[in-house]
Amino acid sequence: MLQNPIAGPNDAEVRVGVVRARANWMRRRSLQMVFDARQGHPGGDMSATDVLAALYFGVMRYDPARPDDPTRDRFVMSKGHCTGALYTALAGAGFFPEQELSTYLQPNSRLNGHPNRTYLPGVETNTGPLGHGLPVAVGIAVAGQIDGADYRTFVLTGDGELQEGSMWEAAMFAGHRKLGNLTAIVDRNRLQQGARTEDTNALEPLADKWRAFGWEVVEVDGHDHAALLDTLGAPPRDRPRCVIANTLKGYGISFMQDQVNWHHGVPDAAQFAQALAELASKEEA
Repeated sequence: MLQNPIAGPNDAEVRVGVVRARANWMRRRSLQMVFDARQGHPGGDMSATDVLAALYFGVMRYDPARPDDPTRDRFVMSKGHCTGALYTALAGAGFFPEQELSTYLQPNSRLNGHPNRTYLPGVETNTGPLGHGLPVAVGIAVAGQIDGADYRTFVLTGDGELQEGSMWEAAMFAGHRKLGNLTAIVDRNRLQQGARTEDTNALEPLADKWRAFGWEVVEVDGHDHAALLDTLGAPPRDRPRCVIANTLKGYGISFMQDQVNWHHGVPDAAQFAQALAELASKEEA
């Protein structure tokens, strides 16, 4: 049976330390990628990083040398524009060399602005147009249910993405099928392109909506590594699980945090230096 290749020791404190160190590296590296490429989605990268770090370095089972192993856990990045966070997770997990991160968004690079499964090992499905990731993840989970497989399927969605009708069609079907092998994680940073989610098309009461579709719902601090490991690593039950991860867009960088204009945006040289310094001080704390 596959295991998580990085999680290692069973000691909870050690596992949290591994995830924290990886998340800190991912933030610095993804910001460097955006700065060098002069484009990207750094705000959403920062809000999603801790969830991805917990999954790849503490929860999911996979073998980067055999990315298509049929027993692997599956992950779908439904908010496909936040590739800085996804690519650093995949590189840190060993799916491709970390040096390749320097080619982000360059001509002929495998590291596109949206993930492409035909180019990059570890990418389960192409995403980018919002509202597609959860439906695909539901299909993957149904296949596992039919086959009697024990792999789990995880999908990370943006909260603004939940304004797409396809997401709720998929949620309804997952509840109907009682897909206990499926976990949907909502990056609940409350910002979308141009505005706050609640000013655009209100989502609350969000937890009640998922419960009405037959899901178990858990709310968690999306930047608390111990809580994420406990919640995402909990054994499957008899119905799909929705983890509402309360996060901050641009987390860890003072001028970027909870600011809608950093959905897109590239820091200038002074901002980049300040951001790296703030992230370094956070790591030392």
